[in-house]
Amino acid sequence: MSESINNILVNYPKISLKEMDSVKLMDRTDTKYVFGAERLPEILELLQGHFKVLEVEGTRMSRYETLYYDTPKFDLYHKHQARKSNRHKVRSRNYVESGINFLEVKLKNNKGRTVKTRIKIEEIVDDIKDCDLQSEFLQVQTGYGSEYFMPQFWVNYHRATLVNLEAKVRCTIDLNLQFVRNGDFKDYSHVIILELKQEKSTSSIVSTLMRQLGIREGGLSKYCLGVVSFNPDIKQNNFKPQLLYINKIKHVA
Repeated sequence: MSESINNILVNYPKISLKEMDSVKLMDRTDTKYVFGAERLPEILELLQGHFKVLEVEGTRMSRYETLYYDTPKFDLYHKHQARKSNRHKVRSRNYVESGINFLEVKLKNNKGRTVKTRIKIEEIVDDIKDCDLQSEFLQVQTGYGSEYFMPQFWVNYHRATLVNLEAKVRCTIDLNLQFVRNGDFKDYSHVIILELKQEKSTSSIVSTLMRQLGIREGGLSKYCLGVVSFNPDIKQNNFKPQLLYINKIKHVA
């Protein structure tokens, strides 16, 4: 799969990390699509001519290694499951090719917008409370003291980042997903997670294409999917349609 995707992405014009500064979209609307990996080559072929692709250190499918945190009682997860507004995700992320690490907080506010804040860190740590800068950042951004956060699991994958040639629109495509906790692996390489990121929720070539292909909006976040995968008895009523769909994709693949 990776080789075939690279063979398509090489035909896209490239954009550098520095050029990406103009489309950071730290305050934005997100639209998520989940579909089977076998559909990705066709989608990339159809988007060609409308997007540039991010290239970092000579690669157009960057590796991401992400450690997610939550409280021992999964307070952050339960807010997502209950679909509460003003909910957070907390993660440390290693952007492998660039060698940069960030501690990141994503807020989904009561206006349906996603606001991401982050600080650069030297290395990813399990125990955040031992790091003063990270502790202060989490207290300010989430209202929780850092002593409440514990590492839950890693999510590792490749990402292709597309930037529209005209509008301020980004599209991230995550593939080869693997979830890891204490040597336990959950493989989701049959699933593609595509996120459309815009300043405003308006129609775009991506949303139009998804409708034409019969791919509906919606899907499970990587964090919530990981929590359910490693904790099958946790409350997940509101995620059941998405989980059934992901399971259906697996049996089709």
